[in-house]
Amino acid sequence: MLIGYARVSTDSQILDLQVDCLIKSGVDPRNIFTECMSGRNLSRPELQKMLDFIKEEDTLIVYKLDRLARSLPHLIYIVQTLEAKKVHLNSVTENIDTRSPSGKLLINLFGSLAEFERDVIMERTKAGIAAAKARGAHLGRPFSLNALQYDQIKELLRQGKTVSDISKILGIKSRTPIYHYLKNHPIEKAAS
Repeated sequence: MLIGYARVSTDSQILDLQVDCLIKSGVDPRNIFTECMSGRNLSRPELQKMLDFIKEEDTLIVYKLDRLARSLPHLIYIVQTLEAKKVHLNSVTENIDTRSPSGKLLINLFGSLAEFERDVIMERTKAGIAAAKARGAHLGRPFSLNALQYDQIKELLRQGKTVSDISKILGIKSRTPIYHYLKNHPIEKAAS
């Protein structure tokens, strides 16, 4: 069975061109899922209905791939979902059909590009973290305590309060600033 999916981003756009193309491609109008929603939104109700509805050996037909997904990782996710269900994909405008060897090659190439992009991002992130650590930068949430709070921590430590007690008393959600204080003030630490 042929299933169609058409999407526009705003109410000012119309679906007619896409729907007409899907019908010309042989899709029964009753099997066309349409929605008006940005492609950046990953949880689109009609897309999910279509993915739930479509079954083995069906073919999903779209006017253009960007109607299906706006990012390469999201497109790969959808294609993998279709492949797991043994569903074919046909993009009319780009002339991509996963039943053909060239269509399969192109989809696999997209997958390889998405994996490459993830790997490059991870390498850049690791390099950035290493460089920041080498410069002595603190990584993680910033410490946002003021001088009065540090004085209060010092006093509560003298009273024998635990880090957990201090965070509750002062209403500090994270204990990290308190541990940071202890790290930099060993006298108070020894006194507690």
